[in-house]
Amino acid sequence: MGQGVSGTLFSWFCEQHNLDFIVIDNVPANSPSKTAAGLINPVTGRRVVTVWMDDIIIPFAENTYRQIGTKLGIEAISKMDIVDFFPNPFMKESFLKKMSQQAPYISLSKDEHYWNEHFNYEFGTGIIEPAYIVHLQQLLPAWRQYLITHNKFINQVFDFNKLVVSDYGVQYENIEADAVIFCDGVEGNANPYFSLLPFALNKGEAIIIEAPALPGGHIYKKSMTLVPFGEPGIFWAGTNYIWDFDDDLPTDAFRKYTEQNLSNWLKVPFKITDHKAAVRPATVERRPFVGMHPVYRNAGILNGMGTKGCSLAPYFAWQLVQHLVLQTPIEKEADVARHTRILSRTQP
Repeated sequence: MGQGVSGTLFSWFCEQHNLDFIVIDNVPANSPSKTAAGLINPVTGRRVVTVWMDDIIIPFAENTYRQIGTKLGIEAISKMDIVDFFPNPFMKESFLKKMSQQAPYISLSKDEHYWNEHFNYEFGTGIIEPAYIVHLQQLLPAWRQYLITHNKFINQVFDFNKLVVSDYGVQYENIEADAVIFCDGVEGNANPYFSLLPFALNKGEAIIIEAPALPGGHIYKKSMTLVPFGEPGIFWAGTNYIWDFDDDLPTDAFRKYTEQNLSNWLKVPFKITDHKAAVRPATVERRPFVGMHPVYRNAGILNGMGTKGCSLAPYFAWQLVQHLVLQTPIEKEADVARHTRILSRTQP
């Protein structure tokens, strides 16, 4: 259930393993998958820390998206670098310290003044590479169309009242199956089978700008991130994490703040063309939820990817399918079995 990033990747690997499946979803316009930049960044945070399981997850993700793109006849992923504009001397010092420790993925720009024509900046730039952009705006609709064409997609709101999970399998309306897998994103927080899990939902916003004079082929990062977004000259601008929010709608405060920041940072003209917002399915532990329910063993979950959905979903979707087919173990830190005590109290 669900055809965001996780549901798309899970159904892809079901297809690769010749499993019989059907996807049920009615993807809303402001789902995180349709709002996200699709960025895969190998380092994170002000301390320039390498992301969890980078040596496994990132190559696996790149290979998977390229395979899907080939299957669908689209460019599903692009490799590029991140130009990291140091906002202050302390951030530059932190970057240099990591370089002195021979940290992977990072280097200094060969010419600190290279971007003077396009940006205002004082403390130089670093380079993070390789980074990737997953073209979700093309990938998700293309895979959905593939599913529709092959009679593997039902466009409707999932109704838990129609679901029966037993020791022998599951039934939903006239569909009988061995298992149901929930890839329901933020809705997982209200899923009667998995709502007890420690989700930590957060809201993100982004604006879309036209900046035709800004060179493509790079991701730009300072107090926010600028990501090429679809057509040439179009960029996604965002970065915020809001933990206390009333709804999933765009806010005037974010738009004004971002517009002011861009005006201070960019030397080239830009025009705002859209403003997006969505709530992300993050978790307290910053680790995903992957696996089968300890009590309702034919109900499973692939969720909780947070801001790292594009990088984490391919590997853990594959692990979950492998687990279902071959009973192979799931990565311990991601396995939902770590919350067996909590989930044992579930009463759908």
